[in-house]
Amino acid sequence: MSKRHLPRNAVTQIGNERISILTDLAYSAAREGRDDRASRYIMLAKRIGMKTRTGIPKEFKYCKECCLPMIPGTNCRVRLDGHKVITTCTKCGAVRRMPYLKEQRE
Repeated sequence: MSKRHLPRNAVTQIGNERISILTDLAYSAAREGRDDRASRYIMLAKRIGMKTRTGIPKEFKYCKECCLPMIPGTNCRVRLDGHKVITTCTKCGAVRRMPYLKEQRE
């Protein structure tokens, strides 16, 4: 038996739907304190993204080290320093620095 070939846009659409479902599940699991389950959901979403050549949405923030969704005040610390937003994961201690020059200009 041969595999059924799906068009590229159908694969992308299916991948985006599944990634959005998994990111929603990861947020709810992280809020409940189920960090192991939340990081597993993120790993699955990353693998689906690699398979379908789509990415995880930009507005979804997660720790690149431990694959845990970043929820400020719950499992990450957010600080402003100069022209950077510094986000620190409280589980693994990974630091993420992002500039915010565009917001300061306005």
